[in-house]
Amino acid sequence: MAFSAISVCSGCGAKNRIPAPRLADTGRCGACKLPLSPVSVPLNVNQAEFDEIVSTSRVPVLVDFWAEWCGPCRMAAPEVHQLAGEVAGQALVLKVDTEAEPRLAARFQVQSIPYFIVFRNGQPALQRAGVTARAEMRRWLAS
Repeated sequence: MAFSAISVCSGCGAKNRIPAPRLADTGRCGACKLPLSPVSVPLNVNQAEFDEIVSTSRVPVLVDFWAEWCGPCRMAAPEVHQLAGEVAGQALVLKVDTEAEPRLAARFQVQSIPYFIVFRNGQPALQRAGVTARAEMRRWLAS
């Protein structure tokens, strides 16, 4: 089954499915036809969802590899969340729980967390470990 996010229309409250290739697009509500904003929050994904989103995205994708027990990850989380809102429509932000998806973390040789990877056209373009300021993450997506 293909990945889709659910967007709730602010006008009529209808739930709309947004397919992976359209997550950064402004859509239209299927019920009332009002505009639906692009995804503006980090999406928690599993390996299959990650693969589909990264491979079909027309915008850069920042992936935050993290774990619940990780103090620095908890420090980075609000910055990652705010960044997702700031770059809505221009980039996507995904979160991968390394405890739930160890094979995905191993695939990208994640040795310490938080660990960030920016993907462009389905390929890693930048990889960094450690807590980072939101402005720096924004620069990663822009460059």
